[in-house]
Amino acid sequence: MTHEHPDLSVRRQCKLLSLVRSSLYYQPRGESAENLAFMVIIDRQFLNTPWYGSRQMARHMQREGHKCGRHRVRRLMRLMRLVPIYQEPKTSQKHPEHKVYPYLLRDLVITRPNQVWCTDITYIPMRRGFLYLVAIMDWYSRKVLSWRLSNSMDAGFCIEALKDALAKYGPPEIFNSDQGSQFTSTGFTDVLRDAKVKISMDGRGRWIDNRMIDLFWRSLKYECVYLNAFETGSEARNGVGAWINYYNEKRPHSSHGLLTPAEAYDTPTQTLKAAA
Repeated sequence: MTHEHPDLSVRRQCKLLSLVRSSLYYQPRGESAENLAFMVIIDRQFLNTPWYGSRQMARHMQREGHKCGRHRVRRLMRLMRLVPIYQEPKTSQKHPEHKVYPYLLRDLVITRPNQVWCTDITYIPMRRGFLYLVAIMDWYSRKVLSWRLSNSMDAGFCIEALKDALAKYGPPEIFNSDQGSQFTSTGFTDVLRDAKVKISMDGRGRWIDNRMIDLFWRSLKYECVYLNAFETGSEARNGVGAWINYYNEKRPHSSHGLLTPAEAYDTPTQTLKAAA
């Protein structure tokens, strides 16, 4: 497959497609077909039981007839960035040298777009591998402002998504994330500080603190990802991108009656409350 274009560089093509350049040359990750199948099963179950740690997930797998012990389950869950609500010891993804910021959303009343943005990373299964997806969402409207796919967990694709959202929509007042090393990295937080954005980070194991985007992941996976078996990074980009456009522009959100996230972003009418 060639990526040459007479007028567009590879860098420009990737920017237009919301792809990190490494994803354009994506090759399936080095997991066996059995492990890839286990990862899909684990991901589906975790969406329904986000409190499952490796011990409970391994028991679930065994009860379903799958020969997948706890050590393998734990490794796959770490690879997929699945952290249960009540974490087991030493499962945090926090970087020991990165600064962690306080949680700023407790009892905060959210009344308008761009007051609070949130972000997260999830695993996207493919037929013979997987990718990681980062999304940045406006908390009030639930609109997805920017997203990127990558085949690695470095901070680069998260920084690209953040810069893209800031360029399109201007800075929010508060930006909320978990304590993952991608979001605590100086490269990521420097972009927020330069834009004069207040940084908020969830407490460890506090799934409810970032629940808006967790609910979005559930909808994306059940309505798009699990219904398709993407072969390539380009197929995944097209499929995920089409669904996100549908979610933003066509799919009414329960928090806003008949309004879609895009309409709620443009016409704020309600008052929302963050986590207690």
